[in-house]
Amino acid sequence: MKILNYSSNNFWKTLENAMAPNQSDKAISEVVSSVIADIKKNGDKALFDYTKKFDKASIKASNIRVSDAELNNAFKSIPDEFKKSIKDAIKNVEFFHKQTMPKSWRKKNPHGATIGENFYPINRVGLYIPGGQVPLVSTVVMTATLAVLAKCPEVCVCTPPDANGKVSDYLLCALKMLGIKEIYKAGGAQAIAAMAVGTKSIKAVDKIYGPGNAFVIEAKKQLFGIVGCDLLPGPSEVMIIADAKANPKFLAADLLSQAEHGSSKEKIYLAAPEALVEKVKREIASQSKILKRAEKLEKIINDSTYIIVAPNIKACAEVANYIAPEHLELQVANKDIDFLLKNLTTAGAILIGENTPTVLGDFCAGPSHTLPTGRTGRFSGGLQLIDFMRRSSIVKYDLPSAKKASKTVADFAKMEQLDAHGNSLKIRL
Repeated sequence: MKILNYSSNNFWKTLENAMAPNQSDKAISEVVSSVIADIKKNGDKALFDYTKKFDKASIKASNIRVSDAELNNAFKSIPDEFKKSIKDAIKNVEFFHKQTMPKSWRKKNPHGATIGENFYPINRVGLYIPGGQVPLVSTVVMTATLAVLAKCPEVCVCTPPDANGKVSDYLLCALKMLGIKEIYKAGGAQAIAAMAVGTKSIKAVDKIYGPGNAFVIEAKKQLFGIVGCDLLPGPSEVMIIADAKANPKFLAADLLSQAEHGSSKEKIYLAAPEALVEKVKREIASQSKILKRAEKLEKIINDSTYIIVAPNIKACAEVANYIAPEHLELQVANKDIDFLLKNLTTAGAILIGENTPTVLGDFCAGPSHTLPTGRTGRFSGGLQLIDFMRRSSIVKYDLPSAKKASKTVADFAKMEQLDAHGNSLKIRL
């Protein structure tokens, strides 16, 4: 752990250095560029070759798509208790995002013309679900549920297979519960490229969603514009603002839970009174001993965890707004929570009170866990229903309303020296 004191002269510079994004690895960029070029040129053949190379699975046109039998068998193999939990998470995600459903509307503008908006589901969307050793069932819930709720006509899913060419039964069970059947055994940058440009087996999509490793995110960066992308979520982040009465056991557990992602690039922040720091350190050491990934956890806690000693709650808010963390927990007195909720403006998700650990947001509370990282919370929010939709503005003038607009149009045409623009209205009048 590294201690940063808000009152020190070099605090902000030190924090800036601590937050410096992991520089895009040139080697990763070059690998991804070559993968994209290969998929564009060779389509399925390249996709199958990369799946063999990176996932050790022998995939071909006849088995790249998950069959109905595989879906049904996966569903049957999952114990009912897990199905109930998946259903519960889906129910909460649906409830939250139904509140945000946009509505088409019409009004009269000051000229008397009809204006408005129409909202439509995006026609074909592609969801990337990380698999491998840690199949992210929660990512299915947090993305696929929104696509279904938005009524996107076509939903395609790519997820990497294991060496036997099999996709996690838990992932398939969740997808079946959501009614999604177009699922492909493909992962990494090659899957992103296939969804973006299309191959014989995988039809190109209009927009891609979902988290992934550095190669997946780099592919989304390089292909943006050819295809739409949701976010570019990087390594996980959490910040906790705690006061002197916060429970060090809870704080330690929450810090460790985010370190568990294990990429070694996570960013973890705790703003707390100095007297609490040693107690949290002891709890981390104690709890780490009983956790499965103790060695990885210890490295991230040592290398990527920053303790910020701040003099008051106002300073904590200032620091949090600068960091713009993916997850922000508030384990402080109620009076301070009220202040913080009025003044915090950049966090991806705000989790309030000692009984709201980040894991609730990760798995089942309702808002999507696909959130901005790397300070992008300054200008971006988490994944939401409207990201699966697009809008068209509506404008309808008649002759009386066009006449009211004519002077303004004529003046703008003169100012911008676009006489053909002006004439296109003038000729109607």
